[in-house]
Amino acid sequence: MLLRMYTRFLSDQDMKYQIEEISQGEEAGIKSASIRVDAYRAYATLESERGVHRLVRISPFDSNKRRHTSFAGVDVVPLIEHNEDILIQDDEIRIDVYRSSGAGGQHVNTTDSAVRITHLESGIVVACQAERSQLQNKTRALELLKTKLILKQKEEELLKINDIRGDKHEAGWGRQIRSYVLQPYQQVKDSRSNTEVGNVDSVLDGDISLFIKDYLKWRRQGIND
Repeated sequence: MLLRMYTRFLSDQDMKYQIEEISQGEEAGIKSASIRVDAYRAYATLESERGVHRLVRISPFDSNKRRHTSFAGVDVVPLIEHNEDILIQDDEIRIDVYRSSGAGGQHVNTTDSAVRITHLESGIVVACQAERSQLQNKTRALELLKTKLILKQKEEELLKINDIRGDKHEAGWGRQIRSYVLQPYQQVKDSRSNTEVGNVDSVLDGDISLFIKDYLKWRRQGIND
């Protein structure tokens, strides 16, 4: 649902994007997906979506029609260019090659061109299957890995500074930022800005501009306070 929501939002905003990688779940649905967005102020626009999203609905996979709660983590990473200062040795990573999967096309499921790279020390995993060749996918995945390593280093430095200063900082991963409730009532609520919308279908169809704008207001208010 989140993948559809974001791709429709990006299309509505005329933001150029490409689905880099999709991993199907073992039983049903999507386990993980990566989208690359090339647009003006893309990171500033989408940074509000980082965090844990909660969905409450009648599961289509439950024959007893019971209500289920599920969670999905969203990470938003700016692509940092000119990151040659990050050197990754071959013994620091594990590279797995697998068969591409996705929305069809003559080049899909014909060769083992998709690449997944695991950074052994940090546990960071990146993947790419958007390109037709294994080499291109490896290059794109390494670029993303370097970016994530730089961000991780900066976050660790910031945490040390905040710990010394005693400042409070918002947790990223593991904090529920928004709930999408389809049963027993319908409502989407952002737990940071307290923005509420009753038309859940509209939000899941990509209408999330209100949440993004109210998040920016909430964040500016927090900085000023």
